[in-house]
Amino acid sequence: MTTSAHPGRMLFLNIPVVDIERSKAFFAKLGFGFNPKFADESSACMLVGEQAFVMLLSREKFAQFAKLPLADPATHTLALYCFSVSSRDEVDAVSAAALAAGGTEVDGAEDYGFMYSRSFYDLDGHGWQVMWMDPAAAEQGPEEFAAAQDTDTPA
Repeated sequence: MTTSAHPGRMLFLNIPVVDIERSKAFFAKLGFGFNPKFADESSACMLVGEQAFVMLLSREKFAQFAKLPLADPATHTLALYCFSVSSRDEVDAVSAAALAAGGTEVDGAEDYGFMYSRSFYDLDGHGWQVMWMDPAAAEQGPEEFAAAQDTDTPA
């Protein structure tokens, strides 16, 4: 894997939600935690990785930062959010938790051999994908990984 061009850089992704507490409850059921130091009645800081966070903002608070009109995520796609998990089974478990918590399945599982994923819409209509990638494929890149797999298979 290549060295980060910006070591220590943090990512804060801001998304508008209708109800902060309802969204926090939904994502907590998927295993996410929250940093209370960056929260109030109009925002919540969801921990995604060591340096990656999703800020759940009320639509009103989000509008204070946005310079353009807000789109309705139930009718317009502006971004798709993807996060990784450690196994294929965890992909299925997290997806099942999302559906049980009120999310909507986008489509069935996608299995590419080196990568396995499922997609769902959250309570506000934002599109999410949960995925697992074979660590060797993540290190080598999918094409090199596939080529190596082909040479390992007896003819």
